[in-house]
Amino acid sequence: MPRFVVSSIAALIFWVVSIVAPAIFGDAVVPGINVPAGQLVWITSMLIMLIFLIRALADGLVLADIVTDAILRRLGAKEERSLKRAARDLIYIIVAVLLAAAVLPYLSSVQEIGGLLAAAVSLVTLAFVILLIYDIGRILYKFIEKKTEDVADWLAGEREKEKRKR
Repeated sequence: MPRFVVSSIAALIFWVVSIVAPAIFGDAVVPGINVPAGQLVWITSMLIMLIFLIRALADGLVLADIVTDAILRRLGAKEERSLKRAARDLIYIIVAVLLAAAVLPYLSSVQEIGGLLAAAVSLVTLAFVILLIYDIGRILYKFIEKKTEDVADWLAGEREKEKRKR
C-alpha cells in the first residue's frame, strides 16, 4: 500500500512537471543538441512519470485482488465454486446496472445537487461493475489455466504410455 501511494504521488508530480515545464522554459534551447529545453524536460518527465505509473499499476493490481476478495467475501462468495461465483458476479452486474438506471432519473431531478448525486451513483456503479468484471476475469483465467494443465498432464501421460508400449 505505501509503495502504491508513493508511486502514484510521484507519477502525479512528474505529470504536473510535464505540464508546467514547457511554459517555464519557453523558447530556450539546450546548447549542443539544439533541442528546446521545455521539450526535453517534458519528454524526460513523461518517461519518469510512466515508470512510476507502471509501478503504481502493478501495486494496484495486488490491492485490487485484496479488495475484490474482501468485498466478495462480504457478498457471500466462496472460493470452491468458482464458476458459480462468476455467474453470481454477472447477476450482481446486471442488478447494479438496473438499479442505477432506475435511480438516476430521480436523483437528477433533485434541485441543485441532482447532477452531482447522479454522477456519484454512476461512478460507484461503474467501480462496482469493474470490480466484478475483474473478478470474473480472474476466475475464468484460473479455470482455463487449470483445465490447460489437466490436458497437458493427460497428454504427457498418454505419451509415456506410448513410450512404454514400444
